[in-house]
Amino acid sequence: MAYRILLAPGAVEDLAGLKAYDRAKVRDAIKQLGSDPTRVGRSRIKRLRGMQKPQYRLRVDDVRVFYDVIEGRARRVEVLAIVSKGKAKEWLEREGLKS
Repeated sequence: MAYRILLAPGAVEDLAGLKAYDRAKVRDAIKQLGSDPTRVGRSRIKRLRGMQKPQYRLRVDDVRVFYDVIEGRARRVEVLAIVSKGKAKEWLEREGLKS
């Protein structure tokens, strides 16, 4: 069963602020999260340890996509932010919730 993908308002703004080429690559990568958003390992997905929110990070070249996975009847992926690699640590410190 596929996951529904939802973008937070801030993530929509982040996506719109990217160059067209990067925006297309990120959009394609986010669509792929609909099938298996928790597959870690050698993939571009990383489970963030010690974090309650966001739970995962997706790497797309020099862009980082932070998201949560909600299981249950309404399985969904909530994209919280799309930031550049250089600003990822700053965003996590400001917006992330440690567990």
